[in-house]
Amino acid sequence: MVSRALRVAVLVSLVACSSGGENGFVHEVGAQRPVASIDATRRTAIVAATEQVSAAVVSVRTTRPSPRPSAYDLWIGQPRGTPQSFGTGFILHENGVVITNQHVVADAQQVTVTLPDGTDVEGRVLGEDPLTDIAVIKLERTGLPVVRIGTTRDLMIGEWAIALGNPYSYLLGNSEPTVTAGVISATRRNILPVGDQSGSYLDMIQTDAAINPGNSGGPLVNALGEVIGVNSSIFSSTGGSVGLGFAIPIERAVRVADEIIRNGSVRRAWVGLTVRLGGVSGEWKQSGGVTVGEVAPGGPAARAGIQAGDVLVRANDRPLRNYLDWDAVLLDLHVGDVVQATVSSRGRTSTVRIVTGDLPTVTAEKVRVLSELDLITVTPSIRAERGIQSSFGALVYRVPGDITQRTGITVGDVIIGINGQALRTAEEVAEQVRGMRPGQQFYLNIERGGMRGTVPLRLQ
Repeated sequence: MVSRALRVAVLVSLVACSSGGENGFVHEVGAQRPVASIDATRRTAIVAATEQVSAAVVSVRTTRPSPRPSAYDLWIGQPRGTPQSFGTGFILHENGVVITNQHVVADAQQVTVTLPDGTDVEGRVLGEDPLTDIAVIKLERTGLPVVRIGTTRDLMIGEWAIALGNPYSYLLGNSEPTVTAGVISATRRNILPVGDQSGSYLDMIQTDAAINPGNSGGPLVNALGEVIGVNSSIFSSTGGSVGLGFAIPIERAVRVADEIIRNGSVRRAWVGLTVRLGGVSGEWKQSGGVTVGEVAPGGPAARAGIQAGDVLVRANDRPLRNYLDWDAVLLDLHVGDVVQATVSSRGRTSTVRIVTGDLPTVTAEKVRVLSELDLITVTPSIRAERGIQSSFGALVYRVPGDITQRTGITVGDVIIGINGQALRTAEEVAEQVRGMRPGQQFYLNIERGGMRGTVPLRLQ
């Protein structure tokens, strides 16, 4: 039988070994954790930023109208399903104002927002803006945690970028947001539309923080825990993240959200000119400016002295390389804002001041005039004959001269969508216009001369 003194001696020896003595063990099961300095290094800027934001990140689930069942479905008694989609949002105001992507809530019949604690709250879509891909959801709740808003004006290439969201939320058993981290890869990215996409993402933040399906609408955060963007899209050949993610600048998202909260929609600024849709495929690296195509008589640009054929070199301190740069400037303008434009005209360069106005209205008579646009659906033979790049859309082959003056729409344009939604035939274009309400603002997505752009309109 071992004496008590011997047992104490053995215990003392083991303690000495576990403390890292000369011949002792470095680690022991159940030993005290490492020194505090190592523990402190785990609390990085990413951890701290995540803690500040995650409580205000929500999951968004939407249901949409069921597609019409086929005769076979009815015959076999197949029930109509309820299509669902999932995304992310974040709380902007403590009274339940949530920002998300417009494509997350598009055509939603019902919106359910899940808070990080797992509580489901019914949401109401206050408004949507397809052009910027921003929507606002209202929750009937108060006292909710909110995010801190940052700025993109001082973003540095290579600084930390943290993406929060709810990828594949319907497959996961909890409601806390997922966190991925990377860097700011680039800023002011203009993304050309591909495939059936008719719209463009302009002035985007590029990051390699993983953004996966379900992350749309979630916040992109800097190392200070401030929201600098709204995650919206990725480039991928697989459907998953490959390190090419894009976020909408937070200034634009907040401006759009504020206008939706106040007015229910976004009031677009108008400068009264169109630019020629060239310079992307072959000249995008150059800074030679964009050429003015049409100038609306009596419009803001005409009052500033701009004429067709002039070249816009800069606008609001931004160099203009192609029409996407110009569209990006327009996207962030309020009605009444001033555009300081550097114009090259007939060998002379000058700076002009354009005071923006409201988008041109199309009155009830003009709706009937719009029906005078003769459109034909793009077919393979028409594509070959006209040299059209898009495989779908509606070709404009007759348009009254006053419509061209007011809107910039001209013979040979191909209407490929409205507000970024692809339209494949002339019938789809007509149906979309007929379904619009008075006062609605919209953008025609067009192809002209092999390049793509937008034409702004407003129904009155």
